[in-house]
Order: sequence, then structure tokens, then C-alpha cells
Amino acid sequence: MHPHSYTVDSLSKSQGLASAILASSTSAHIFSVCSSIDSFLRSHTPDQSRHFFSLTFPTLICKLYGFGDAASPPNGSYLPSSNGGWINIILQSNDSDLASRVFSLLAPNGIIFQSISAVDRQSLVKYVFPIERLPEWARFILSSERDCQVLNNLCPLFRGKIKEDSIKGSSYYQVQLNVFEYFMFWFAYYPICKGNCENLNNTPTQRTRKLKLESWTSSFPVFSHSKRGNEQKLEHNLYVRLLYAYLRAFVPVRDLDLHQPYRSSLLHYGRGNDGSILLRAEFLVDTLVHYWLVDNDFSPLPVDVCKSFGLSFPLRSVLGENPPTPNLGEMVKLLVKYLNLSATVVRDGSNSVESSNWSGVSLGSFDLKLREFAASVNDSMCVGASWNSWIQRPFYRFVLRTFLFCPVGTSMKNASQVFLVWVSYLEPWKVGLDDFIEFDAIVDGLGKDLKKDKEGSKEDGYSSLWQDYVLSNYLYYSSLIMHFIGFAHKFLHTDPELIVQMVLQVMKILTSSKELTDLIKNMDAVFHSKQAGPSKLMHNSLYRYVPLILVQLQDWEDGLCESDADGSFLRENWNKDLRLFSDGEDGGRQLLQLFILRVEAELQTSSSDNLAYNLQLIDSLKAQVSCLFGGYTVKPISFPLETKQHEHLRDEIFKPRRVGNQALADVKYKGDWMKRPISDDEVAWLAKLLVWLSGWLNENLGLNQAGNSDGGSKWSYVEVSSGKENVCGPSETMKMVLCAIGSWFVTLGATTVGLMRKHGLRINLRILASKKIVLFLLMSALFSISKKVFIS
Repeated sequence: MHPHSYTVDSLSKSQGLASAILASSTSAHIFSVCSSIDSFLRSHTPDQSRHFFSLTFPTLICKLYGFGDAASPPNGSYLPSSNGGWINIILQSNDSDLASRVFSLLAPNGIIFQSISAVDRQSLVKYVFPIERLPEWARFILSSERDCQVLNNLCPLFRGKIKEDSIKGSSYYQVQLNVFEYFMFWFAYYPICKGNCENLNNTPTQRTRKLKLESWTSSFPVFSHSKRGNEQKLEHNLYVRLLYAYLRAFVPVRDLDLHQPYRSSLLHYGRGNDGSILLRAEFLVDTLVHYWLVDNDFSPLPVDVCKSFGLSFPLRSVLGENPPTPNLGEMVKLLVKYLNLSATVVRDGSNSVESSNWSGVSLGSFDLKLREFAASVNDSMCVGASWNSWIQRPFYRFVLRTFLFCPVGTSMKNASQVFLVWVSYLEPWKVGLDDFIEFDAIVDGLGKDLKKDKEGSKEDGYSSLWQDYVLSNYLYYSSLIMHFIGFAHKFLHTDPELIVQMVLQVMKILTSSKELTDLIKNMDAVFHSKQAGPSKLMHNSLYRYVPLILVQLQDWEDGLCESDADGSFLRENWNKDLRLFSDGEDGGRQLLQLFILRVEAELQTSSSDNLAYNLQLIDSLKAQVSCLFGGYTVKPISFPLETKQHEHLRDEIFKPRRVGNQALADVKYKGDWMKRPISDDEVAWLAKLLVWLSGWLNENLGLNQAGNSDGGSKWSYVEVSSGKENVCGPSETMKMVLCAIGSWFVTLGATTVGLMRKHGLRINLRILASKKIVLFLLMSALFSISKKVFIS
């Protein structure tokens, strides 16, 4: 026990630091606060710094990220943060010295993390993290008492962290975290909050809310004035620098015989209350993955995991078809590229790592614990002893949901960012340690000398050593490409030149190496030969990957259906088969052929200054498609093409067609028009209600099936008894008249339903969800009510 005077001194200084942090809105103030925090933590023991982490540290987090309106300082006073958080101030001021000072304070080997390790080792401080700022899927799980009880075992991220609320009772649960976990949760939540706020400010329509939750992002007004991080120099982007430093320090991606920079900070963490180094690395990866990649996914966990616990989460009815949080491309790309370095190391072996360009970075001393950690990592990884197996499913669904649920009429910036991350994932052989030299130079403070080495680095192409990676991620090279082609068709009119460049880049990757092209084709042939039955191909070495691909198809595309994903161009059993090399109308060749025809028609109707360049892109695309599939790129079609006039609308350019003998009128539209994405001129909740009501009526009236036009309708008849009956009295006369009118209405309704079945018509009440109709009805009702009130 320390004397009481030390406790009082620590408490008063912690309160003073909290007030100083809240008041820091200029570079000079932030410099002073950083020095005060450094001096305080170096002059107090872990037990004495408990007040700092219980009172000052939450305030520091709020000020760092600009959450000034989200929490009041510990002493009860309130000082609004008009200039935003420290990250935003650094971006606006472009002050490299200020960025370096704050970075040194929060770096993995800085004084704060050294104190965090000491406090967590003794379990001196525990935090309750707000439920409202968890990943969106976790919020809904925690709203159910039954699901809360198994969440500890269901998801490793929350293992041992879900506790009963001692104040509200046993039916309420909370998330309890230590200091390190608490900081990392806020660190991962920051770009989610920022992306949502920027999305609300940049799009004309607000995001549909599925639950009546408080708008937490609106409590951070500083985000609406912040600049894009990717528009700033890396030296000024404090968040990206910290992200890379934390990944490099806490998440190993290579043989740890070579000691990584910042690895010395891990030596402060023991295997006691803090857990092992491996668990800390897994925790950080899980946190970033669940916040950035999973978040609002309606199928957040693997299907087999849910089945093993007997759980069925109705998240689709709640989360619906929401795309991932926008503006995460920069962070997700850094995360995915860094984690995929482990695949490079596994392929090359430890010898290649020792000869890497990271040898020029200052290294710390080697520790025996790192060898134990390397062995534990290799035992825990599933695919190639790398982190790739941790991000396969969430990243696939992240890219897939971006392509499928991208709102119509929105900017292509977010989709382009996600596309670049996906392309980088498709070519891990082009990602190496040289790609992070710029980060290393800034994080380590070595200047720009190391950047010159990157210019001389050579990009390796595909080789047979990458076969296991490609086949373990085969859906990225096959099924996801089909979804992307549907995305390209859907958004071609927004920016034809950009869309053509994206499709061309994907085709170039598939045809960049004949060995890679043959591997993808052979795997597709083996997969479909297994589906067709036994054959000599079953003895092929690729056959062992077929069960894995089947499981991935069912798991990674869980919950998706053809009618809800407009523009997918796949059949109703799209998650049971691979269609890239199919010869059918929904195969890759036919869809790319139709895409090329649409591009040519789109460019002819547009007055672009780069027409010659765009035509060159089309020729390149034809060549790449011809190389991938062989033969002619665009085959002659059986029906004549109508000449398109310039005055035709763009929506008339693309209509469902079939290359074959079937007439255009008999082609079934791929995607239910009644379930198309919500447009700007509709009331979202009313449209969904009317769509459900229309579906219920069509189902009960049998309008979902086309009527038989061959046979004529058979009229029912009623035999009248031979006895004569007299109708007497007004009551019986009225009854007979009502029955006659009722039978007339029934006959009219039956005739109408029969005609609708015959001609394939259905009831569609969605038109009533138009804002103009709703406004007209509302104004009529208000006029009628006000008229009655004033007349009376």
C-alpha cells in the first residue's frame, strides 16, 4: 500500500490532465499535454497510474478521435471540442512535428503502451465498452439474453468478455475489457464512425435505419469537417501510421527468427492475466476484421459454427441488404496486404525473409518467446500457416456485399477502393515487404532513404508455388468475378470508361500467366466433373479441393438469393455452382459478350473526348476475353440488332436478351423488378411493406405461376332443384339481391385473376409507396380533416 498522499496526488493530477486534454485545441497545447502525460506516467508506479487509466485515459481517447461530445471529463465540467480531435487537427494543420509527437506517445513502444502492459498485468482497471459502438451484428446478438450466454464461446473476439450487469440485473449483459482491449476497440471503431458520417454528408439520401437506435455518429460533429485521410501525405495521417505500427508490432507475418521492429514492446506482456502473445495478435486481427469487414453483415459467422451451437440468427430481416461502411478502402487495403504477407513468407520460406529489404530497418534483440510464438502461429493457422485463413470469409463477403448492394446513383469512389483491395488480394505475388518501405521509413523516423529501394524492386509473377493459395481462395478467381461482372453491367452507365478499365484489369490478372489461366480452367473442369459423376478427372490432384470449394460456396454466400441481388445475373442456385466458364446464357463468356456490346452502344451514345482511347480499351478487353475463353470474343447473334438513336434513354440500352432461338418476350427477367433497390422517390418502409403484401396476394391467388393458355376456362354450375320456390317478403328479396351482387363480384374477380394468370401479370402495390402519392394522400387527409374542423 502506498501512502494516502500519493493517492491524492495521483488523483488530482489525473483530473488536471483530463481537463488539459479537453482544452487542447492547438499544436502548442497538444505538445504540452503530451509532455505532461509522458512525465506523469514515468514518475508513477502502475498502482499509482490507476487513476490515470480510470479517469484520464477515456478522455484522451475521446479527444484523440474527436469524440468530445460523447463523454464528459471526469471532473464533471464540460469543454466543447470545436476544432475536433487530435487526428483531425493534425490533418488540417499538416504539421509533421505534431504528428510525430503524438505518434511517439501512442506508439507500441511508447510510454502509454508500456504503462498499459503493467496495469493489465495486475488487472488494475476494467472498462465497460458501450454496446452501441460494437459491430452492428454484435449489437443485435447482445439484445437477446439467450444469445448473450453463448456469445463468449461463439466468437473468439468476445470470449470471456461478456459479463452480467451487476446494476441492471442478470438479464442485462455488458462487454468488459482491459486497457489494451478497450483502446483497440475504440481504435477500430473510429473509421466506422467517420465513414458513416461522411456517407450521410455526401449522399442525398440518408441511410435506412432498421432499428430505433440512437444516432451515435451524430454526436461526433467534427467528422463532417474532416478531410479525407487519403488526400493527405502519409507523414500527416496519424491514424494510418498508428495502424501500421500496431500491425507490425503485435501481428507477426513471418518467421520470427528475424526480430521485427517494435517487437520489444511485447516483452512487457506476460502469459498471465494478459494472455499469450498469440492471443493478443489474434485479438487485434479479430477486432479489425469484425469492425471493418463484418460489421453489418447479416451472416457474420460461419454457418458450421452457428450449427454447432444450434443458433439461427434472423439478422437478414434486421440488417437487410446494407453495403459495408464506405471509405474504409485505405485501412482495409493496408490490413489485407499486411496479413497476406504471411502467405508470401510461407511460400518463400524463412531464407527469403532474411534477404528482404527489411534488413535495413533497425532491429531489436532476439527473444526466445518469439520462437515459441512462431511455432504456435504455425500450429494455429489452417491454410498455409498464414493469416489468410482468418480473412478469407469476411473479406469475400465484404467485397461481395459492396458489389451487390452498392446503392444506385451513388459515387463509384467507395466501390473503386474496394475493387483495388480485391485486385491486390488476387495478386499476392506482387505484394512484398518492399510495399511497406514507405511506412517503415516514416514509422521508424528514417527519412525517405528507404523509399528509393522500392524503385529497384522487381515484381514477381505467378508460379506453381502459389497454387495452394489460388485454389484455397478459388472463389475469388471464379464466383466473385461473376458477381463483379453483374456489378459492371449494373453501373456501366455511371462511368463507362472506369467500369471498362476495372473489367479489363480483372481479365488481365486472369490471363497474366498461362499457368494461372490453365489452373483456373482445370479446377473448374474438375469441379463440374465431380458434380456430373465419377470420371478419370477425379484422380486429378485438384480433386481434393472440390469439397473445400463446395463448403466455401455454401458458407461464403450464405443468405444471398437471386431475387434480392439485382444485377447478379446468376440462377437461383447461384451459391451451389461455378458459372465463369459455363456455356449457358448466365456463363462468363455470354455476360462478357453482352457487356462488350453494351459498352460499344454506350460509347456511341455519349459525347466523350476520349473516344479513341475508349475504343482502344474495348479492343484490349476483347483480346483478353478471347485469351481467357478462346475463340471469338463477340459471337454473331441470331436476332437483328435495332439501330439505337441518340435520343433514346440509357435505361433502354440494356434489356434482358437471350442469344438463341427463344423470343425476347419469353426471356425471364433476371431479378425481381418488384424487389429492386429502394429508389430516392420512395418511402422505404412503406415500399417494403407493400412488396410483402403484393407477394402474399400473388402467392395466395396463384399469380406466381403462369396460366395454361391451351385449355379454356371451365365454368362451374349449380343444379337447381325441380321444386318451385317463391321469394316472398322484403328480407328475402334483399338477401337474393345481395347474393346476386356478391356472386357477380366473385365472378368478376375470378375472371380478372384468370386473365392475369393467362398473361403472366401480378399484383404490384409498390407504386403506392411513391413519395408523390403518399404526399398527395396525406395532404388530402389533412385537407378533409381541417375542412370538417372549420365547418363544425
